[in-house]
Amino acid sequence: MSSVIQYVAYVAILVGIALPLGSYIAKAMNGERVFLSPLLVPCENVIYRILGVDKDEDMGWKLYALCALAFSAVCLVGLTAMLMLQGHLPLNPQRLPGLSWHLAFNTAASFVTNTNWQAYSGENTLSYFSQALGLTVQNFVSAGAGIAVLFALIRGIVRVKSKGIGSFWTDITRAVLYVMIPLSLVVAVALVSQGVMQNYLPYETVELMEPVTLEDGTTVSQQIVPMGPQASQVAPKQLGTNGGGYNGANSANALENPTPFSNLLEMLALLIIPVALCFSYGRGVKDRRQGRAIFLAMFLVLAASLAIVGYCEQAATPQLAQGGNVDISSTMQPGGNMEGKESRFGIASSATWAVFTTAASNGSVNAMHDSFTPLGGLVPMLLMQLGEVIYGGVGCGLYGMIGFVILTVFIIGLMVGRTPENLGKIIDPFEMRMDVLVWLATPVAILIGSGIAALVPSVPASMNNPGPHGFSELLYAFSSAGGNNGSAFAGFNANTPFLNSAIGLVMLFVRFVPMTATLAIAGSLVTKKHTPESAGTLSTCNMTFVFLLFIIVLLIGALSFYPALARGPDRRAPENVLGFSERKLI
Repeated sequence: MSSVIQYVAYVAILVGIALPLGSYIAKAMNGERVFLSPLLVPCENVIYRILGVDKDEDMGWKLYALCALAFSAVCLVGLTAMLMLQGHLPLNPQRLPGLSWHLAFNTAASFVTNTNWQAYSGENTLSYFSQALGLTVQNFVSAGAGIAVLFALIRGIVRVKSKGIGSFWTDITRAVLYVMIPLSLVVAVALVSQGVMQNYLPYETVELMEPVTLEDGTTVSQQIVPMGPQASQVAPKQLGTNGGGYNGANSANALENPTPFSNLLEMLALLIIPVALCFSYGRGVKDRRQGRAIFLAMFLVLAASLAIVGYCEQAATPQLAQGGNVDISSTMQPGGNMEGKESRFGIASSATWAVFTTAASNGSVNAMHDSFTPLGGLVPMLLMQLGEVIYGGVGCGLYGMIGFVILTVFIIGLMVGRTPENLGKIIDPFEMRMDVLVWLATPVAILIGSGIAALVPSVPASMNNPGPHGFSELLYAFSSAGGNNGSAFAGFNANTPFLNSAIGLVMLFVRFVPMTATLAIAGSLVTKKHTPESAGTLSTCNMTFVFLLFIIVLLIGALSFYPALARGPDRRAPENVLGFSERKLI
């Protein structure tokens, strides 16, 4: 019962904060006055003068897309160079060397695409300069780019017989200045109050209160404690659905997540902006029912996922209790499957975080998903494979879900023999072709990427487990990259030239193909006239449509990935590289 109360409390607090935040974001992105305007408008105008842009420019979709892609390309090249030259740059008290070309490319692609997949351990690999001026900056601007594209799509839906969908430079500036920076400042200060590091001191060596004796008889009496600007990276990593941890263990590390309150704060930050954007969408299209309908469709999947993972981890499996080695029933301790979980947080917080982080396309962890039960690990993987649309990443999750809305409208329109339309705009073949790119990019990239990787002889050496679970590690890695997530099973070593390159290319493909297709849809819709509602118009804000949207999202994910989720590779495959002796369930 206490676990159920925790789950309900988490969701209630989340929605309670998201409602007013959604209204604030909509006003700020549209240039309306908000309570921070007296402070931020002068800063905004200075930024425009420095950039030399006109904040009132109205770009066509092609120019808007070109600006977004060019900005991301400059960030990719600049961050790659920074990481490779890290050893020659300042703020490196540990004298850490530069990264290899393939790890630098993978990391840059990861943070520029808002994925934040990490094939390295941050405290052992990156300097303060790389963490603060490299990764943290991308935490802000990559999230800002997602919000910008979402509001460009909203303008495409709302405007009638127009040409422009806004200015990319204005949108990304407002997203960072009015949304990301104020929220990150509040969260960072709160985290520092809980003990999260925020300094530029060299790493410290401390004496352990209780020396540890290893299996070989060696006694360890000291520990190196990483210092550095951690709180300022953790805040935008959570709020911007970035997820890249300062430390290798991410938010399971006590330096990033020291207390139950910091855990609650970070967990709420995971979903707060994606949920709020649902209500921003309703306000933006001048029909709040539309935002509530999309929120509800997403919430149904989230709630079901939370119930499944929570139950599976609490009930554990009979195998865990064999021989009395694991106690899954005691009232004196959390019980259930505690392997890979922080005893400070227990099962309820760990299960909630796992669902929130994969639903939000965030990727941060406070437990090791590789240690979850089979079904407990399956659900987070499936949430990523749905295309990061169950709230999803900041901005990109919602415009991905709008792609499913268009698909649902199109299918139902064909079924009843009417021309499909959404919010008064007729859906033509061009929009559907672009829409296909939006929702097929994820399964295509994941399945092709993981399929090719499964045939590479060197890949099994990266697996922590043989057989079906090893294949799950591989599939999870590509699902995480293709789902714009960044989390890992935590047992898979992806830091090899092939995997770094392959996963990096998957992240770039899945970020920018749907983004460009979404802007093309916006550019097409903005030129159309508004069609008045009639008796035959399909309502997109009632429970029937919510149910249909829910089914379409699940069908795309379930049908696309069922073979990979249900079976490992065929035993007759050449060389049987994954070690299968028979067909088995994952």
